[in-house]
Amino acid sequence: MSKPMPSPLTKAAHILHAFTDAEMPPAEASPDSVAGRQLIVDPYPYFNPVLSKIFSFCDLLSVILASSVWYLEVMTWSPRVRPETVAVSGMVAVITFVLLPRKRNLMNYPRVQRISAQLRYISPALFLAVLTQFIALRVLDMSNTRAFDMALFWLTLCIGTLVLVRGTETILLHTRAIQNHLTRKIAIIGTGDVADQLADRIDNDAGHTYQLLGRFNDAPKSSRNSKITGTINDLVALSRRHSIHAVIIALAPGSTQDEHEINHLAWRLRTVLSDIYIAPYLLHGVDTNLPVENLGPHSLFVLQRRPLSELQTIQKSAFDFVFGLIVLAFLWPLLLAVAIAIKLDSKGPVFFRQPRIGFNNRPFTVFKFRSMYTEMSDLGAAKQTSRDDPRVTRIGKWLRKLSIDELPQIFNVLTGSMSLVGPRPHAPHTTAGGILLHDALAEYVIRHHVKPGITGWAQINGSRGELITVDDLKRRVALDLEYIQKWSLRFDIKIMALTVVREVFSRNAF
Repeated sequence: MSKPMPSPLTKAAHILHAFTDAEMPPAEASPDSVAGRQLIVDPYPYFNPVLSKIFSFCDLLSVILASSVWYLEVMTWSPRVRPETVAVSGMVAVITFVLLPRKRNLMNYPRVQRISAQLRYISPALFLAVLTQFIALRVLDMSNTRAFDMALFWLTLCIGTLVLVRGTETILLHTRAIQNHLTRKIAIIGTGDVADQLADRIDNDAGHTYQLLGRFNDAPKSSRNSKITGTINDLVALSRRHSIHAVIIALAPGSTQDEHEINHLAWRLRTVLSDIYIAPYLLHGVDTNLPVENLGPHSLFVLQRRPLSELQTIQKSAFDFVFGLIVLAFLWPLLLAVAIAIKLDSKGPVFFRQPRIGFNNRPFTVFKFRSMYTEMSDLGAAKQTSRDDPRVTRIGKWLRKLSIDELPQIFNVLTGSMSLVGPRPHAPHTTAGGILLHDALAEYVIRHHVKPGITGWAQINGSRGELITVDDLKRRVALDLEYIQKWSLRFDIKIMALTVVREVFSRNAF
């Protein structure tokens, strides 16, 4: 095992990630109380960037559709009106509607389900848009009466379209399936009053916005901590099966407040694909001006976040699927020719299917063109392929040298188990220096926080082929983690372009 990574506490200020909307006001409380506890009228809201983008995009389409109908109707009823006058005034209105700043907290979930919040979000932009349209019509030499009538007609069409679209969206938001998808799943680590308060608020005050998956701690169960769901290892195992949005460390005061213990716990959670938070009272010697995030009345420091936000994950998946289809459309003749060559060269199937470890440490089956003799194939990768490997067929030698054997993984991309760009996946029994990869280097498992790729930053920088020593693994993992840290769609495109230039003709391919 390698030494643990540097303390996450030193990076807390730089890895802040939205868990709830930092701009949101405290939850409104009614004067009524039950058993001495105030009733929360508004469940804890949070900002969901994906939901916000969907609503904004639908708003834009609604206004464009209404403006198009408005243009056609005006030109039909008033043929003497100049088309450019109507077109320009309509464009001015649409641009004003799009560019006017809005209050982001009105889009917080589940607040966005309220009609009042939607009206406050849309109305200022809509009425300013119709005002600028009226002004544009007047500037373009249209009379007050005609300009007012046309602007009012545009406003009526926009309101009708937005009511229809927003109404449909609101109905969908109240369906159980979408509510379950938008619910943030939370796990709490620790016992004591703070953990009790957090669990109680999530269960009773947060509504359907948050869901408590359980409380976890390594201390043996007793009557005092009978609410404990399982150990930290149980939490890690749970994260493999279910999506966990947040893990909150709220250990009992006086138990493990030492920074070394907190760092050790954070290190154990390094494989958990989740945002990880810690109660501030557990930290010592940390600048009190560090930014924090809120869960209702609770302030929390951020120790770890997911490498890609939900919006970035969707962007990457959409790019993979669309570009994957394009690649398949262009390469299918080559794929067919290679398949025929493999069948003619040696007996056995065209494709080689092998289990690999992928996203969130979940196993999947990878597709490759078969480059070895069938009877010599090694599903478990107990022995890595070496230069001049006798197991490789005549056609397989060239397939591997030109990296053509990897092309069938485009089907893994289209089915969602892989990405076009990402850390290369390995078989479960792959070793470096005779040691299993996850045992040889503790940071190795962090690669699984993103989908594996057909190509990657490590491959185009010459780190491919057989992992002979642990140092080979360290260099590859360092490049993979650098890719995760720097990810952007532009970076993916750059890597794919460099793959064609460098990787296809790499001397390390065999």
